[in-house]
Amino acid sequence: MPLWTLWIDAIQHLRPACSRKRTFLWMQLVLMGFSSRFDLRGVTSFISALRLRPVAYHRLLHLFHSQGIHLDRLTHCWVHLCLRLFRPVDLGSHIVCIADGIKAPKEGKRMPAVKRLHQESGNNTKPEWITGHSCQAISLLAQTAAGNIVAVPLLSRIHEGLVFSNRDKRTLLDKLAEALFPIAATMKRSVLLVADAFYASGSLMNKLLDQGHHLVTRAKSNAVAYKIPPPRKPGQRGRPRKFGEKVSLKSFAKEKQQFQEAPSPVYGEENVMVRYRSLDLLWRAAGRIVRFVIVHHPERGTIFLVSTDLTLQALQILELYGHRFKIELGFRQAVHVLGSYAYHFWMKGMKPTGKSSGNQHLHRATEEYRKATRRKLTAYHLYIQLACIAQGLQIHLAGNHSVTVWNHFRGWLRTMHFHRPPSELIVASALQSGLSPFFASPDIDPGFAKLLLKYRLPTPILTSAA
Repeated sequence: MPLWTLWIDAIQHLRPACSRKRTFLWMQLVLMGFSSRFDLRGVTSFISALRLRPVAYHRLLHLFHSQGIHLDRLTHCWVHLCLRLFRPVDLGSHIVCIADGIKAPKEGKRMPAVKRLHQESGNNTKPEWITGHSCQAISLLAQTAAGNIVAVPLLSRIHEGLVFSNRDKRTLLDKLAEALFPIAATMKRSVLLVADAFYASGSLMNKLLDQGHHLVTRAKSNAVAYKIPPPRKPGQRGRPRKFGEKVSLKSFAKEKQQFQEAPSPVYGEENVMVRYRSLDLLWRAAGRIVRFVIVHHPERGTIFLVSTDLTLQALQILELYGHRFKIELGFRQAVHVLGSYAYHFWMKGMKPTGKSSGNQHLHRATEEYRKATRRKLTAYHLYIQLACIAQGLQIHLAGNHSVTVWNHFRGWLRTMHFHRPPSELIVASALQSGLSPFFASPDIDPGFAKLLLKYRLPTPILTSAA
């Protein structure tokens, strides 16, 4: 009961995203289902987790396709709520965010944006090729009340698979920047984005720098840069040189006498010494000076990091990039615990696609078909966004109210560390155990109680054996 009270108090800040109160109450039911379910059967699992009547299934389906919830406004309210629930990790005037991509397998032949995708991963449990949705996600690096660093999911969007106009030349990096800028505007702060080597692009760097943001990423091992050109001699003819001598980062990595040694700042590493070197060089892709950091790790080998913020120290850049893996942990919880990508919304009037299909080009389709496709894509995005919110609320309860969560956890695990924040699975179990008492409480909203009375199955009466 106390957990649900804290949970309800938090989601009241999402009310402006819904045009009607009844729509908000149905959205509250969906968030409850995300936060307390144990199976990943899409909307069906909400029915079983909340003990709703079968007729509520079609009401929930209608919610995801309804215009009563404004997706952009919902994201705006959620970003505001995250700033209230968590303390963002910041460096100077910059708030730190993490970006990465995730591919959700889908086998539906009548699902828009499903295409054949290649997975580049060192995990041998992942197939090399799948059919599914390709999403890009942004998380906020924040600190809980207990001092733990967490990655709170802000949004996740499908950025591949559909081409509405043959004049649209935007890349995945362009779409990520377009998703990041509204978040930064909501925060009213500049953002320092941390991402993996896929995002080491000059075009993305320039887009971020033009808006006052910065990027920390990883460069490839064969990357090259240029030294700053020497000053122009008086009276020298010709155009001034933009780039100096071309150098390879591998050559700098071999100059061992130029490296410094220090304890590793990466979280979770103790008694580990790393050797590093910092260089300010011109990167041709960005057309400007960036800071390269070469790190020799005793276990992970040599890595090359890049930062557009020249005020950051080498160990700060390494520490920031070490936190990037927290978004990977968030993906794991989103897939296996919350089912953030376990939606099954089909489009009846869609032409079936094959397993080897690529992008679906709709610039010659009818306006009615394009409108139906956009409606289905919005349903996917709303489902994923509500899952991000539910996961963020679980992280809030786990990090800011960990003692209350452990006190209401009725299960058992082989490894239970009560001095550490619980996982999303433990929070879901604690919320599930307090669901029936919360629904029976006289303190809940009268409108919500009326909705439950109509759509929830009666609680079974337990009788003792004679």
